[in-house]
Amino acid sequence: MTAPSTYGLSTQARNLQWLLTDLVEEVPGVNSVAVVSSDGLLLLSSDPGAGGAGEPQATPRPKGPRGASADLATIVSGLGSLTTGAAALMEFGAVKQTMVAMEHGSVFVMAISDGSLLGVHATPDCDMSVVAYHMALFVGRAGHVLTPEVRSELRQSMENTP
Repeated sequence: MTAPSTYGLSTQARNLQWLLTDLVEEVPGVNSVAVVSSDGLLLLSSDPGAGGAGEPQATPRPKGPRGASADLATIVSGLGSLTTGAAALMEFGAVKQTMVAMEHGSVFVMAISDGSLLGVHATPDCDMSVVAYHMALFVGRAGHVLTPEVRSELRQSMENTP
């Protein structure tokens, strides 16, 4: 992966893109990553076609659900909503992380302090504890940066991507 296009973005937005790129490139088994706002809109994506954190590689990496960042964002938003409702119904407090292991892959969802969600689609043989650890690092670093202004900037950059 090459560096993302950061033309016109604030330092905070560029840092978030860098953190997302680092998560995808450095964690074995991670296929794709999406950051979704509390209202379900895609803010950041590792899918190069979505204006996300990277560019195409010489050797393509496995794609996320159907290869579309919008699909991963929809799944992340839906799982976040479902688990938040379940936690409220059972009076268990806030949801911190959700993990769904399937035959051919796993999906992880972790809450970010501003109400946004970090979603990761990974291979079935990934080390789940390593993925969760790196997601927690991302959340810890990104939580204070995702201000309303940065969320708005990221939404705008996603909308302006061809």
